[in-house]
Amino acid sequence: MGWATPFGAAALLLACFLQHPAALSTAAPEALERPGPAITHHDLLVRLDPDTHRLVGLDTLTVKTRRGEPVSLSLAPTLVVDRVTVSFGDTKESHDLPFEVSRGFERSSLQQVTIPAMAVRTEEMTIAVSYHGVIDDPPKEPRHLRFVTPSETSGHIGSEGVYLSSETGWYPDLPDSVATFRLRVALPGGWTAVTQARPLSTKTCPVEYCPETGRLLTEWPSTSPFEALTLAANQFIPKTREWTAKSGQAIQLAAYLLKDNIALADEYLDAAARYLDAYIPLLGPYPFDTFAVVENFFSSGLGMPAFTLLGSGVIKRHYVQPYALGHEIVHCWIGNGVFNRHDRGNWVEGLTTYLANYYWYEVIEDRVQARDQRHLFVLGYNLHVPMDRDYPVGTFTQKHDERDNAIGYQKTAMVFHLLRQEVGEEKFWLALKQLMAHYLGRHAEWRDVERVFEEAAGRDLRWFFAQWVERAGAPSLSIVNASGRPGDRPESFQLNVELKQTEPPFRLSVQLAVRTEDGRDQIVPVLIAEAEEIVSIQLSVRPVQVVLDPETMLIRRISRSFLPPVLNHYVTDTRRSVVLAFSDRDAQAHPFRQLVERIQALDHRRSGHSPNVVHVADDLVFPEEGSVLVLGSTEFGESLERLLKPHCGRHIDLSSRGVKVDGAAFESAGTALLASCHRADSPDSVVTVVYAVTPDAVSSLSRLLFFYGWNSFLVFENGAIVSRGDWPVIGDRPDRMEVQVDENAVGR
Repeated sequence: MGWATPFGAAALLLACFLQHPAALSTAAPEALERPGPAITHHDLLVRLDPDTHRLVGLDTLTVKTRRGEPVSLSLAPTLVVDRVTVSFGDTKESHDLPFEVSRGFERSSLQQVTIPAMAVRTEEMTIAVSYHGVIDDPPKEPRHLRFVTPSETSGHIGSEGVYLSSETGWYPDLPDSVATFRLRVALPGGWTAVTQARPLSTKTCPVEYCPETGRLLTEWPSTSPFEALTLAANQFIPKTREWTAKSGQAIQLAAYLLKDNIALADEYLDAAARYLDAYIPLLGPYPFDTFAVVENFFSSGLGMPAFTLLGSGVIKRHYVQPYALGHEIVHCWIGNGVFNRHDRGNWVEGLTTYLANYYWYEVIEDRVQARDQRHLFVLGYNLHVPMDRDYPVGTFTQKHDERDNAIGYQKTAMVFHLLRQEVGEEKFWLALKQLMAHYLGRHAEWRDVERVFEEAAGRDLRWFFAQWVERAGAPSLSIVNASGRPGDRPESFQLNVELKQTEPPFRLSVQLAVRTEDGRDQIVPVLIAEAEEIVSIQLSVRPVQVVLDPETMLIRRISRSFLPPVLNHYVTDTRRSVVLAFSDRDAQAHPFRQLVERIQALDHRRSGHSPNVVHVADDLVFPEEGSVLVLGSTEFGESLERLLKPHCGRHIDLSSRGVKVDGAAFESAGTALLASCHRADSPDSVVTVVYAVTPDAVSSLSRLLFFYGWNSFLVFENGAIVSRGDWPVIGDRPDRMEVQVDENAVGR
């Protein structure tokens, strides 16, 4: 490949690079606020060879520190430091620095390159680190049940693509540093690199940097400070668009896609423009001058400052929904513009989820979808967070499993919804703009969020953050009694509703929907702060029914038996069984076979135990407890009918021709059904059936089954959803009650 010896190449880079002291930037303000050494600027030059996984780098760092304090830089364990030099002030003269290298116990731990205290003689140093080595951690399949989990890698340089993140340690860094960057990357011809800035120039790499011919050198200067730098590279086909937002801000939109997906570029650019136009008025100016959609060579959906990195499979699925591309764009403000201190909690993911996954539906005035999204947040929290494994949203740091997702993303999103109701529309959006403006390029934590909202609201909100951020759990509410009587005035009624919540009580506002005998629903907000309270409501029409929180405006505890039955009941049940009601044909394994193997492997990896697997039989009886997943084909239709009828009743009918769902028939060779019903004998659990007319009808569904965990039923035709919905919970519910009216109580 014509690579020079690593030390010679790095030393040559160092000599050339130190001729450009003007590249150094002034310190980022955040760095001055933090104790200990901090990097305020990186001037970084790297040369990558994808075919050999190699990197040669030179990073010239501006470091703020204290005299006599050691500086310990982190770096990938597979990289070798060749030389460390120092220069002071405007002088071009450099001196070698002594350094020590230490490694952690874990093989993957970043190494520490320490400059001893005796060598630190000033409060500002320009340190140049030359290094080389291999970064080769090929992406591995995720260890989680959900197919959308990104593949796992610490970083990779390869012929299939390049991915280098802060976790990779591909450049020297110091913990908690917020720095500006000047980055130059040399790559073979035909390759394009993308990072979190707009490229300034691309030209033939000078021979003093690149001994090989045909390499291109691209430069990115950043004016914004960043916590870390991510670099992606591949044989992209770039497409850019100079675009002006409705606010007047000029932004370059870009798509860096591979050949197979380049036809989708305009779809992604159009969607990016829609989201930017929607969120700039809410959050203030977009923090960068570019936004790019970048195709990744492994499964991912990652948001970085000024770009998002999406796997090829994700790109193909038109990942332009608000919870997808919209979510990553909001992260450019929240998390990548204003930074989060992960060691002090994570408010970023919950607020981003609220604005992108939920609030977009308010923006487009889709009230039904907005309500359904709030319901999904509450459903996820109740299914994935058992009461004995709950924890405060303020202690959430990052997502490791679905419980963390339910607390850190979904419950926290609902906390911001409650905050919006508490302070009001105008002050809520004012506070968000102030948060973005004041902390842009800086770290903010929960106490900063609290302070900004208190200033905007003009009042103390300590109780709110203590209750919803620092306290675990959520209120469990019920209607104990609802009674009415004629009012003191003609054609008036007084409704008394006795409410109860778990101890210790929450202070909250909850909506009651009062249905009157003329068929209308009246929404009444009530404030409660005690474990038991009676609220009185004056009405002009006779009340007949009261429903608690009908629009799901509140995060609360709901028993599993009172949630619509869904596949995620099975996933989150502590006791699970699988019933096999299919047969392999023509020496070819049924698609269900691979699904069973996957469920067993993932369950064993997660808990050390595999689910109980049994074959269908005429005398089969479900276990006394737990949820059951039935995988069935038409030759076992009659047996499955007998098994399912006690639990699903008239909701579903199975036959050799297909299925009926609530009387609607679906009968073709491509028909498949996913349906869940509460167990009649154990209503906290479910019976879920996956039924296919032919093996082909379920081949794609079996691969993506656990993505469809939030509906009671879904009907598929040749892999496409043609019908979906939820079944109502039957029986007495603690959140709704018929009103008993005493006609003889006038005047009492």
